[in-house]
Amino acid sequence: MKRLLTLLFLLSFWANMSIAQQATSTTQAIRYIKLANTLRAVDKSDESISLLKRALPAVRSTNFYWEAVANELLGLSYSDLRDSATAIQYLERARAQYLKLKYVASAWGVNEVVRSLSNKNLYAGIQIGTSTIKLAILKTKYETDFYEKEIKSTVDIANPAVTLFADASGGFRPVQDALKVCLDSIQRYNIPNERVFIVLSNDVREVLARSPESRKKLYDQLSRVLPNSNLKIDTTLTASREAELFTTGAIPRKVWPTTSALDIGNNSTLGGYFDQGAAPASKTFHSIDVPVGINSLLNQIDSKHSMNMDAYKKEAQRVIKTLSETELNTRIKANSGGLQKRNTVGLGGDIAWALITYIHPERAGVTAVAITMDDVERFKKLALTDYKELTKPNLNAITNPDIRTQAESDISAIQNQLNEKQVIAGALWLESIMKAYSTAASPKRFVFVRNADVGWVTGKFLETINYEYESTIAKGFLYTR
Repeated sequence: MKRLLTLLFLLSFWANMSIAQQATSTTQAIRYIKLANTLRAVDKSDESISLLKRALPAVRSTNFYWEAVANELLGLSYSDLRDSATAIQYLERARAQYLKLKYVASAWGVNEVVRSLSNKNLYAGIQIGTSTIKLAILKTKYETDFYEKEIKSTVDIANPAVTLFADASGGFRPVQDALKVCLDSIQRYNIPNERVFIVLSNDVREVLARSPESRKKLYDQLSRVLPNSNLKIDTTLTASREAELFTTGAIPRKVWPTTSALDIGNNSTLGGYFDQGAAPASKTFHSIDVPVGINSLLNQIDSKHSMNMDAYKKEAQRVIKTLSETELNTRIKANSGGLQKRNTVGLGGDIAWALITYIHPERAGVTAVAITMDDVERFKKLALTDYKELTKPNLNAITNPDIRTQAESDISAIQNQLNEKQVIAGALWLESIMKAYSTAASPKRFVFVRNADVGWVTGKFLETINYEYESTIAKGFLYTR
C-alpha cells in the first residue's frame, strides 16, 4: 500500500511539473505521451488529457506515428471520462493516421473502439431449431471471469417441427416468415453483414439428413428470404461444433485451463473443454455430447403424455437413473482425464436457470452464480413434493427494486417455458450430472452462466473478430505498424 501511494505521489508530481509547459521537442513529447498512458492506468484521465495536448504540437509536424498515438490516447482518456463524442473525434483521427501509415492492425483495433462507443459494435445471431427460431442481438463485455452480454433484443418464435420439417408440400412458409421477422429486427440496428450469424441447429441438420429432397427445398426457400448474397446460412453445425461455440461464448479464454462447459438443452446435453496450445490460436476442443435433454427425457418417461403426477415422478426417477448409468457416466469417463483437471463447470440451459430463479431469486442479474449440491437437493425435493411452493419464491427480502423486478421477470419467463413435468425431469437430470462430474478425490464447482443460451452466437462473434485480428497479424503488418 505504501509503495502504491508513493508511486501515485511521484506520478502526480511528475505530471504537475510536466504540464506547466508544452513539449519543446519530439523526445520530450514522447515522454509526455508515455506518462499520459501511465496516468490513465491509475485513473487520472484528466491529467492525461492535459499532458497529451501539450505533447501534440511538438509531434504534429515532425512525427506522424506519435501524433496518431497521442490522438488515440486522447480518445481513450475522453472515453474514460464518458465523453463519447469527443473521444470518437480523436479516435477517428488516429484511425485515419494509422491507415495512412499502413499500420492495419492498429487501425483495426481503434476502429473496434469507435464502433463500441458509437453503439455500432453489435452483433446478431439467428438459430433455426426444430421447435423454435431464436434471435439474439447483443454486445459482449468482459467482466470478472465470464463474458457479460448486453442483450439488445431477443425473439423466440414458435416453429413446430411437425409443420416445418414434415411438411408434405415442402412450402416451409412458416420458417420463411419467422426468418424474415428476425432479419427485419436486425436491420433496425444497422448491424453489418459480417456481424450477423445464421445457423441451422444440429437437431435440424440431423432431421434434414434423413430427407435430402426436403433439405434442398428448405435451403432454397430460406435463401430467398436473405436480403443479399453476403448473408449465408451455416448448415454444417454438428453437435461437437455447437458445443465448441457454446464453450467459446460462455467460458472466457483465461479460465479454459480450469473450466469446462455444459449446456442442458431440450434434446441433448452438450459441452466440453479446451486444451490451449503454446500459440494463442492453437487450441484443441474436446466435446461431450449426451443425447439427453429436458424434452427428450419427458418423452422417454411419458411418451403418451398421459401419466398422472405420482406415476410420472416414480417413472422419472427410474428412467433418469438408468440413463445416468448408460449414457451420462460413459461419456464422462471417456473424457475423465481432461475433466479432472478442470475444477469448475460452467452451466447453461433452462433448468439451471430455473434452479437459480426459484432457489436464489436474490441473485437475479448476477452473471455467474454458484450452484451447490444442497441447492440441487432442495430444488429436486420441492419439485417432487411441493411444486407450488417452488415456483412462488419469497421476494420480500429483496430490497433493491431493480433486482426484484428482474427476479419477477425471470420467474414469469421460467413458468412460461417449463411445466411441472419438465422441471421434475430437469431437476433429476441436473442432480445426476453434478454427481457424475464430481468425485470424492476431485469435487467440482458448478456455476450457472446467465444468458448462456446465446453462447453459440457469442462464440461465432469472438471467433470472427479473433480471426480478423490474427489474419491481419499473419500478413506481416504487426512489425510495420
